[in-house]
Amino acid sequence: MLLLIESSLVLIAVVVALLRPRWGERWFTPVERRFAQLARRRTLSVVVVGASALGIRAALLPVLPIPEPAVHDEFSYLLAADTYAHGRLANPTHPMWVHFETFHVNQEPTYVSMYYPAQGIFLALGQRVFGHPFWGVWLSAGLMCGAICWMLQGWVAPVWALLGGFLSVMRLGVFSYWMNSYWGGAVAALGGALVLGALPRIKRHQRLWHVVLMGIGFAVLANSRPYEGIFFSIPVITTLALWIRRPSTPPFRTIATRVIAPLLGMFVLTLGLMGYYFWRTTGNPVETPYLVNAKTYFSVPFFPWQRSTNFPVYRHAVMQKFYTGWVASEYALCRTHPIISVLLRGWLSWFFFLGPLLTLPLICGCFAVPYGTRFRDFSRNTRFLLIACGCAFLASLLPIGFDPHYLAPITAALYALLLLAISNVRRWNPRGQPSGVAVVRSLLVAGILVFAVRAAVPSTYAQTTPATWYSPFIFETYREQIQRNLLATVDRHLILVRYSPEHIVNDEWVYNQADIDGSKVVWARDMGAENNLEVIRYFKDRKVWLLEPDVVPPKLAPYPHDSSHAPVERLASADEVR
Repeated sequence: MLLLIESSLVLIAVVVALLRPRWGERWFTPVERRFAQLARRRTLSVVVVGASALGIRAALLPVLPIPEPAVHDEFSYLLAADTYAHGRLANPTHPMWVHFETFHVNQEPTYVSMYYPAQGIFLALGQRVFGHPFWGVWLSAGLMCGAICWMLQGWVAPVWALLGGFLSVMRLGVFSYWMNSYWGGAVAALGGALVLGALPRIKRHQRLWHVVLMGIGFAVLANSRPYEGIFFSIPVITTLALWIRRPSTPPFRTIATRVIAPLLGMFVLTLGLMGYYFWRTTGNPVETPYLVNAKTYFSVPFFPWQRSTNFPVYRHAVMQKFYTGWVASEYALCRTHPIISVLLRGWLSWFFFLGPLLTLPLICGCFAVPYGTRFRDFSRNTRFLLIACGCAFLASLLPIGFDPHYLAPITAALYALLLLAISNVRRWNPRGQPSGVAVVRSLLVAGILVFAVRAAVPSTYAQTTPATWYSPFIFETYREQIQRNLLATVDRHLILVRYSPEHIVNDEWVYNQADIDGSKVVWARDMGAENNLEVIRYFKDRKVWLLEPDVVPPKLAPYPHDSSHAPVERLASADEVR
């Protein structure tokens, strides 16, 4: 519904701009003058953009409350957050770990999330300082928007940088799943913005704090989206290397002491800390938790041209169904229909980052540029940004999986290209009429209207699949209701989760906190009466419940200890899997 409203408003904006190019000029002119005055105060602009994202999302809490986790990945990141919030990098393997085995979580050699730590660190900060992991997401989204504005100040005029910062607030910083889930996106976008924002400043001034910010950006990328971060970093490092070789560059000794040495130092420090983290979580400083999880559970390789050589042993039917079903189907699609896979990823990326509203400036920009649209006709900055985006998008096309946050490192680069297009559109004066100015003004009004409509529309009417800038939010789940109800009691509880054969594998219920024994509510899998007995005996001081999530509504009842013939999920045979 909102997509239709957005498309309609864009069409109306274009028609009004072309037919009445001077409409509203006496209202827009003073507003633009004040906007330009703010933009000239660069530091204040960055603060205002970041604070706007934080303030607007906080103000909307009465109608858009703190979201609940629902996706596999979210629970894994929350485990990382809980682990770090308790002052640990990893948790010891639980003696009953087979009963708690779940998605994207390693049980051996340590009990940890499989993901890199950057997102978990922000969630842990929210949990530890503000009392809930969501505030870590909230903080990361605000920092991302501020960093995008700061990055843009190094690439475009201040007024366009400020506009780009506010566009990031509208598109990503309030309603997107980067702000309203625990899945990530904002942290990697923050890292990419720091790297790209520091690049032109280092070339101009060679100040230490710009080098430090670039190093921090690289470290954030390495610990959030390392694969895409490598591809993203190639054009950045290449550009720095070419700049060092130019005759106009300061003497090499100056560059070595002010740029190269600090960057190398931060690079070594980052690698050392990552190696220590890997050693604590996997026992090997060069083996990541992600690789351990893949070796343990993945039945297909990361890339479609590779052959399956891993044949894991699954102890639970739901996990076997996920890894040999849903994940395997992604692998099969990439192998058999690569063109469809590429088009689908392009569609998902466009839908999330641009949509109808932000696509129009790019289209109009092709007609408004004073030069050709061939690659060599673009400015050096534009060519670099296109190459950086192209490298990251190429990286996203290679693995079998994809989601919009995989492209998070190039978010700031996409906004820079967008602002370059908008600035060209504004200078467009066909037949001596200020049509370009009118188009930009009309589009901004349309964006504000769509943003206001989304704020007023209940979330149940704003569900969008695939994810776009107003992604669907999960504000309350049956799992969280049950968890809250049991936490309100004086007893300690053990819940055995029994799925039906028709269970949807993406609807997972078995996740636990870092300290399982210390948790008031423990979630375990139903493994049949005989196997359940060992975990029941281990938690002998707890009330034991049987949960059937696939009953409508989900059924929670005292566990029938005499149910020797209780049904249990059946693992498929090897022949059935094939």
